[in-house]
Amino acid sequence: MDSLSQIVLGGAVAAIIAPAGHRRAALLAGAALGTLPDLDSLPIALFSDNPVTLMTVHRSFSHSLFVLPLVGWLVWWLFKRFGNGRVAASPARWFWAIQLALITHPLLDAFTVYGTQLWWPLMPAPAMWSSVFIIDPLYTAWLLVACIAAWFLRERVAAQRALAVGLVLSTAYLGWSLVAKSLVDREAERTLAAMGLGDAPYFSVPMPFNTLLWRVVAMTPSGYVEAERSVLVDEGPLQFRGYPSNVQALREAVGVPAVQRLTWFNRGFMRSQVKEGQLILSDLRMGVEPDYSFNFVVAEATPGGWREVPPQRKEWPWSQPDQRLRLMWQRIWTEPPHEEVATTRLPVRAGTPQ
Repeated sequence: MDSLSQIVLGGAVAAIIAPAGHRRAALLAGAALGTLPDLDSLPIALFSDNPVTLMTVHRSFSHSLFVLPLVGWLVWWLFKRFGNGRVAASPARWFWAIQLALITHPLLDAFTVYGTQLWWPLMPAPAMWSSVFIIDPLYTAWLLVACIAAWFLRERVAAQRALAVGLVLSTAYLGWSLVAKSLVDREAERTLAAMGLGDAPYFSVPMPFNTLLWRVVAMTPSGYVEAERSVLVDEGPLQFRGYPSNVQALREAVGVPAVQRLTWFNRGFMRSQVKEGQLILSDLRMGVEPDYSFNFVVAEATPGGWREVPPQRKEWPWSQPDQRLRLMWQRIWTEPPHEEVATTRLPVRAGTPQ
């Protein structure tokens, strides 16, 4: 999630656990602890300028449920031993305030689609529960208001109540996001099965800033299909559109380390293209057709096959973002007429150059 969401979540969690007399200190400490895991980008950048490494190592060791409790214990011990006395005066409550302010950070990140390595150094596929967008005002607003209220109300009981209400409402919103996702997934699975793609890997993710309009992408033998779903107005099967991907080139380059790393990180939800002899992989999870946030040149064609090159991140020119947001807002409330939307436009054959 975005930094503001993590700051107010950490602050609210720490402040509701710490003693009332320490509330402002807990808000500040929780905000700092809620930011701490995302500072991993700084040491990673010191050791590598490889864009694939920068993407796939982010949210690893600093977001691990094996590592963060140890970090929390160390922070607690240092402040208990050398701090200004607050932690020593109420060690148990501050211990849990520090621990939970840290641990809630990766758990919240796991609700997004990016990929959070909760079990690092073990290497299962990163968690991507993908039920909220990376920025969602309806999640953050409750916590922000609660933290502001607690700051001014200080030791009063009303401050504790404000924090409790903020945490309950923000958590309930996450619960709603999972319900909405299950509704979308259920219809997506029905539609894909009817299309003969019942076993196809797929994912669903909310569109920017809301949990009412969702995007569903499924991989096919020769590319991928994409559809949108409004949980408010849409009825019946999803209206999928088909797109090509150079899956033959991707198979041939499977031994390239960057290809292997990205396939593990994004579970194979990639578009592969060959342009000017270069193999370009785009992460289908973040963006919308035809524009994606993460695009990497990972190999180049040679007479003997694909040769590894130092990965390069290519910036994709986003087309008309303001118009896209306006159309997205309209799509939440309006279902396109079925006769005006292509149902299944099959991708081109595998291996067609792109």
